[in-house]
Amino acid sequence: MGDADARARAVVDVLRSVVAGAAARIAPAGRDLDRDQAVAYDVASISSAVAAAGELIEHDADLALLYAADVAADLAGRMTGRQSQWGVGRTALDGIEADLAAGRDPAFLERVAERVMATREAGPCRLSDELRLVRSAFREFAEDRVAPVADRIHRDDEDIPAGIIDGLADMGCFGLSIPAAYGGGAEGGELLSMVVVTEELSRASLGAAGSLITRPEIIATAIARGGTEEQKRRWLPLIASGERLCAVAVTEPDHGSDVAAITTSAVRDGGEWVLDGVKTWCTFAGRAHYLLVLARTDPSGHRGLSLFVVEKPSFTGHEWRLTQEGGGAVEGRAIPTLGYRGMHSFEVRFDRWRVPAADLIGLDEGLGRGFYLQMQAFANARLQTAARAVGVMQAAFELAVDYASQRPVFGRPLAGYQLTRAKIARMAAWIAACRAFAYAAARAVADGDGQLEAAQVKQLACRAAEWVTREAQQLHGGYGYAEEYSISRLFVDARVLSIFEGADEVLALRVIARRLAKP
Repeated sequence: MGDADARARAVVDVLRSVVAGAAARIAPAGRDLDRDQAVAYDVASISSAVAAAGELIEHDADLALLYAADVAADLAGRMTGRQSQWGVGRTALDGIEADLAAGRDPAFLERVAERVMATREAGPCRLSDELRLVRSAFREFAEDRVAPVADRIHRDDEDIPAGIIDGLADMGCFGLSIPAAYGGGAEGGELLSMVVVTEELSRASLGAAGSLITRPEIIATAIARGGTEEQKRRWLPLIASGERLCAVAVTEPDHGSDVAAITTSAVRDGGEWVLDGVKTWCTFAGRAHYLLVLARTDPSGHRGLSLFVVEKPSFTGHEWRLTQEGGGAVEGRAIPTLGYRGMHSFEVRFDRWRVPAADLIGLDEGLGRGFYLQMQAFANARLQTAARAVGVMQAAFELAVDYASQRPVFGRPLAGYQLTRAKIARMAAWIAACRAFAYAAARAVADGDGQLEAAQVKQLACRAAEWVTREAQQLHGGYGYAEEYSISRLFVDARVLSIFEGADEVLALRVIARRLAKP
């Protein structure tokens, strides 16, 4: 065991002990977590970072030591003045001072920066030969087909070119998590493949490629787990082939993360259901042929929600409208956004829109199961969102390294200064930690558990993406604020990641903290 490895393990062991004690302190059995939200949020956030540190040790000892020392510094700041609420004393980090000093030594950071700048890669990717080939194929596609148009799509808020969608369909991208019996390519390692593919597409563009497989993943998971055999055979092959594109309509103007409170209604009328209500933030709802709609079929809270697959034509542009005989209508309007452009996020309004009874997932047995099916589907989407964050960070890191290496400042390259190298080393460590954790979480979910890990890595990676892209933009100076430089796109795209697919605070308080508190 090397010196860096031993030091990193020593720091991580202490951090794990502090988190375990704090989790037991803030939420003993029967206690209302809402009374301890400020501390519970900090404990949950640190737990995510500590879990990633444990995974990174197995990949790269130097980056793990640097990252763990950073996490310890963050922990110390969060605990200051609140030690009693954390259940620790002022000596909580005693015994690892030398390890922290080694991990935060500027000379050590400079050495790490030299190594990562030489490869432009934030740490190694330990993948099987098969997954390396997958990674290479999608990186090549993203660089050849997505990257050249990414900035234009962002600046002009254009639609994603059909060539990108068709190309990904040809590569089997939309069937990664659909069983082979229904036209997909899932054979047991699909979640890790999905993470790898999502990262590579997001590295080229979050809005023009990185999010394309999220919605098929969500809707296919809901159908596979809750649909009848006839529904699986009717819908899944068309989703897997890319013949039918998908969107998800769950969030409402007055109900974001509180999914159980939604009010869009579905009322049975003979052989049809009649939908009324407004959904918002329905990404890709224009181009989609299938809308996964969560609607209220009964007034009894989350037990009164059901899922429908609403079929529609595909529309380009920022507005669309459909009508039915008898007066039913559904219309969509794209919401202007700072970033994450290309797919467009729509507000969708249903006005007495009739849906065949056969399009209720699970038919009568699916009544009241919508909330559970939706939450299960979102769990996998959290993994994808973490991968999207890693891809965005990796792209920002590469741009930062390239610019800093070429930009002269006071007679030498920007990369020749210690502060620049320290920034680059820290960026690499955080990216590597998030990547290693995403891989581990994918394996855990594939093994039948991993819901905590999926929430943790989503929360961690999305917050990290904001910091990494901000630092990369800062290294670009004034050019980083110009739209002609891709780093400005990455910066605004990163901001959405900690909001959608489970807002940062909701994941911390409603998922991570509660699971940590369980015996």
